[in-house]
Amino acid sequence: MKFIIIVLLFLILFSLCWPLAVGIFFLLIFFWLILLPFQILGFTLALIFKIIAGILMLPFKLLGL
Repeated sequence: MKFIIIVLLFLILFSLCWPLAVGIFFLLIFFWLILLPFQILGFTLALIFKIIAGILMLPFKLLGL
C-alpha cells in the first residue's frame, strides 16, 4: 500500500513538474547505489552472527538441553 501511494505521488509530481521528478528519480538511484555496500555489509554480518550462534549452540542441541 505504501509503495502504491509513493508511485501515485511520483506520478502527480511528474505530471506537474517533470524535470524535478526526473532529477529526484536519478538522485534516488544515486542514493541507493551509495547505500548498497552498507546493505551488503549488514547482510554479511547478520549471516556471520547466525553461523557463530549455530556453532555455539550445537552442543546444546545435540545433548537436547
